[in-house]
Amino acid sequence: MDRTERNGWRTPAVMLAAGAALLAISLGLRHAFGVFLAPMTRDNGWTREVFGLAMAFQNLVWGVAQPFAGRLADRVGAGKIILGGSVLYVAGLVLMALSHAPATLMASGLLVGLGLSGTTMSVVFGAVARSTPPARRSFAMGVAMSVGSLGQFVLPPGALSGIGIVGWQGTLLALAAIGALMAPLSGALFESPAAAAPGERALSFREALAEALSHRGFWLLSLGFFVCGFHVVFIATHLPAFLVDRGLPEKTGVIVLALVGLFNIGGSLLAGILGARMSKPGVLVGIYALRGLVIAAFVLLPLGTTSAYAFGAAMGVLWLSTVPLTNGTIATVFGVTNMSMLGGAVFFFHQVGAFLGGWLGGRLYVATGSYDVVWWLSVGLAALAAALNVPIREVPVTRLGAAPEGAA
Repeated sequence: MDRTERNGWRTPAVMLAAGAALLAISLGLRHAFGVFLAPMTRDNGWTREVFGLAMAFQNLVWGVAQPFAGRLADRVGAGKIILGGSVLYVAGLVLMALSHAPATLMASGLLVGLGLSGTTMSVVFGAVARSTPPARRSFAMGVAMSVGSLGQFVLPPGALSGIGIVGWQGTLLALAAIGALMAPLSGALFESPAAAAPGERALSFREALAEALSHRGFWLLSLGFFVCGFHVVFIATHLPAFLVDRGLPEKTGVIVLALVGLFNIGGSLLAGILGARMSKPGVLVGIYALRGLVIAAFVLLPLGTTSAYAFGAAMGVLWLSTVPLTNGTIATVFGVTNMSMLGGAVFFFHQVGAFLGGWLGGRLYVATGSYDVVWWLSVGLAALAAALNVPIREVPVTRLGAAPEGAA
């Protein structure tokens, strides 16, 4: 008897729908933070490095907390962790609205980062994977990620409109009210305490982590995901300001971020479909390689409204399509009993990259007066991530009855 059978009305379809809605809110709110860079730095007299560092710190906290939030979700069920995460997330947004000193903004980043660790992919995907047959896991996670992208399409332009009407403080409080909707959604993802899945041996936290850290594929997957984090946070945080610097209207950057969210719907769904039919690491190779080409073309070609929109659409297809593929590979290799924790461990590397993307964007802008160095660094990292995913093989570890893929 699986968890779904023990939880009555919480069928796989209900859990998938609730998880997708949670991701839409949680990731949509996060995706909108970039539109607050200009008004908050202007009104508070900060440099872009101050705002970029706070966003980087938020992402680093998210990454550090994610394996522990995932472990708790594996042990007590995702719903309880999502409920707690939603409370912290909302508190962080309220504190951000009250921020007039860098220390307060950093404190809000701490709360939001902890909240994100309990309300995003690793926790939600663990619950979805445990309630879904193995053959449909990649597709289910792709569906959750694609529907979750709707928030990234809707909330950035909504936040910009709100700033124009009620200011950045009022808009952040409105976003906090939207974030409060995550609490009731968590009820659909309450699970029974974890038992080892059929064919799996129950592992302690230390055993599960040691098994993963001794596996070459885990390290390669994690280092590739580092690059993903660098890209998405640098672009989400600094792209609107970059476009304004180049003479484009402020709304252009917001529309580009909205296009990223819109096209991520199709990209994530396509990734889920391809991951169910092809090698997931192989698809990741293609995604990272295409990212490098898209970023290089954006930097080299003349910049205008049309090219900015094209960049947003292309990056949207490649944006979070890495997430269902990365988590799906973890489920195949290590099983689903500890998936939220191991997904969180891989995500830690993603967030180290996110920290550097958010902070270096602001730091190098202050030092050089432009973002050129970071754009070309992003191209080089994309090529590295593509190469790192080439040797990864989707072979279950010995504990699951297959030969190991090769230890580090």
